[in-house]
Parts: sequence; C-alpha cells; structure tokens
Amino acid sequence: MVNKSTLKADAFAGLTNAVVVLPQGVAFAMIAGLPPIYGLYTAMVIPVIAALFGSSLHLISGPTTAISIVIFSAISQYAEPESAHYIELVLVVTFLAGIIQLIMGLARFGSLVNFVSHAVIIGFTSGAAILIATSQLPHALGLELSRGMAFHEKWVFLISNISEMNLYVVAISSSTLFSAILLKYLLPKSPYLIISMIVGSIVNVLISGENHGVEMLGKLNASLPNLSLPKLSFKNIELLTPNAFAIALLGLIEAVAIARSIALKSGQKIDGNQEFIGQGLSNIVGSFFSSYAGSGSFTRSGLNYQSGARTPLSAIFAALSLMLILFFVAPLTAYLPIPAIGGIILLVAFNLIDFKEIKEVAHLSKSEFSVLAVTFLATLFFHLEFAIYVGVFLSFVFYLRKTIQKKIKK
Repeated sequence: MVNKSTLKADAFAGLTNAVVVLPQGVAFAMIAGLPPIYGLYTAMVIPVIAALFGSSLHLISGPTTAISIVIFSAISQYAEPESAHYIELVLVVTFLAGIIQLIMGLARFGSLVNFVSHAVIIGFTSGAAILIATSQLPHALGLELSRGMAFHEKWVFLISNISEMNLYVVAISSSTLFSAILLKYLLPKSPYLIISMIVGSIVNVLISGENHGVEMLGKLNASLPNLSLPKLSFKNIELLTPNAFAIALLGLIEAVAIARSIALKSGQKIDGNQEFIGQGLSNIVGSFFSSYAGSGSFTRSGLNYQSGARTPLSAIFAALSLMLILFFVAPLTAYLPIPAIGGIILLVAFNLIDFKEIKEVAHLSKSEFSVLAVTFLATLFFHLEFAIYVGVFLSFVFYLRKTIQKKIKK
C-alpha cells in the first residue's frame, strides 16, 4: 500500500540507485559496444516497465554486465560497434528478446527457471568477467587492439606488446582503480565509482594526459530517451532470433534468481510467470525508446532493498532521479578520460567473480561444479550464446538424472 511513509522511503532508495547506475550505465554501454548514453537510456526505461508489470517489490532492472557482453558478442559480428547499423540491430535483438520473454511468461514457463542450475549463472558471469577485463585492458594500458581477435589471441598480443604501453594512460587507469578499491572498503556506502572517476580526471589534468595520447569520453547528450523504431525486416528477424533467444533466456534466469534471493530476506512471494512478463514488456517498450536489452541487477536490487524501498515505485524514482542528475552531470563528462572508465570496468569485472560461491559449488556437488566449469570454459572460447545453451542443457540433463535416480531408489 502506497502512503506518505512508503513514498519517502522509495524516493530515497531511488535517488541512491540513480547515483550508483550513472557510472555503471556508461560502463555497461561501452561493454555492449554502444555510445555511453544508451546505457543511461536503458537505466531510465527498462526498470520502470519491469517494476510496473513484474511481481517483485525490490527488483531493479536495467543494463547488466552479462547481457551487455552477450549483446557485443552477438552484434559485433554483423556491424561496427557504435555505428548506426549496429544500434539498429541492437534495438531489433532487444525487441525480439522481449517478445520471446513475454510469450514464455504468458505460456506460464516461469517454473522452468527452477530447473536451471545456479552454477550456469556463476560459470557464465565468471567467464564474462574475464572477457570484460580482457577487452578493457587495452584501454587501461594504452594499447591498440585489433577487432575480431579470439580470447587467447588478445592475451598473446597484450603480453607481447606490454613494453609499448602508455604510462600516462596507466597512471590514470591505475589511480582510478586503486581509489575505487580503497573507497569501497573504507567507505562502502559512498558513491565510490563516481568519486574514483573524479580522481582519474584530476590525475589526467595534473599530468596533461590529453597531450600524451589519452582519449576523452566527450560530452554526453543530456536528453531524454529518443523514440526509436526497431527495423523488423525478415532478414533481421532471421539473423538475430537465435541471439535473441539466448539473451532472453539469460535475462530471465538472472531476473528471477535475483528477485527470489531478495524475496528470501523480505518474505515476499515471487511469481515467476509475472516476472517473465515484466521483463518481456520492459525490453519490448525499451526497444522503442533507444534502450538495449536489460535484466535484473543484483547490485542495484540489493541496494534498493537495503536502502529501505517499500514498493516498485522506487524503480520509477530511480529513473526520474537519473534524468535529473544527467542534466547536471552531462557537461562534465567532457573531462572524463577513457582510461578512468577502463579502470572502473576492471573493478566491475572482478566483482562479478563470486569466489565464495565457486568454492561452495566445488565442495558440495561434482555435477554442479562440472556445469559451472563447462559453462565457464565455453564462455571464454566459444560464442556466448552457445555457452548459455550448453549450461542450460547440462542443467536439465543432471536434473533429469537426479529425478530418475530418486524414482529408482523408491
């Protein structure tokens, strides 16, 4: 029930979320191969629709690292990142993923998520974290990496060319990274990502980085999400449907898993089918407002709950707060160096790897750990969509085997 007390709590939680998602949105869009502003558009549109049509009181949806890297892997093979054609294809795959999620929700497939091992998500996000870090190391070291290189080829290039790194770039990325780590542990409730970006910008000014090959982000366009129309040609639909299915599946697993983990603390009952519908509608609507595919964010959802959010209105307050903050912050991004963002993304990537969960899975179940390991390796060395399918397939195989063994014992 909405009242004065819940509105106050939701407004505070929304503002806190907006401060956190500002640097995340920029970083995630860059991981996805999109102009930075698209990450912020996604953080404005996706959470509002998902909150209005989902069942969770605390789930905050929007851009996520895992889906961002799948978007890049899927679309970069067909178009140049950040180009108009690339953005066009991203909007199409977002729309298709939303349609698939909506159909699955209406068909009441929500319970299927229960059969997908959590090890799939752990393995995939761990692999994605290493891929993200690998993609950002050139920005953090000042090295030029050719597009289209395989995972192992990138590491061979980085190691063999380490002597060519730009020390000015390294100074900015390392100062940003270390200040973020320090602030995270000393002042965990502070907007440490934003503060560390400011530190990196100050270091850039002190060493005259722009005169030594340091790239700048440039001024963001302080505007509301633009109307966009996904180009749903038969060619695009045929080309992108397999990718859209993988994105839809990953998004649903992420969102429902996060919603349920927070519901265990709040005591709320989650409707998996309704969450499918909420996620589907958010991506469908988002594709018409310059947003790319999103899902539930563990960081922002957890923060939303810890900040005292009481109703889904907190997601709406977060979107409105982000819009207001953007108008004040946009001119300042002209002074933000790319290596500073690279440093932030390296920290985001490291935080994705849950060493405690990996250790627990390895200790508790050999079959679960094998699912984790296979998904992890497939993520590194094959197409990301293939890694998702492999992990989900193995989950079902082991689930069926357990079910059959239980019946035989009876």
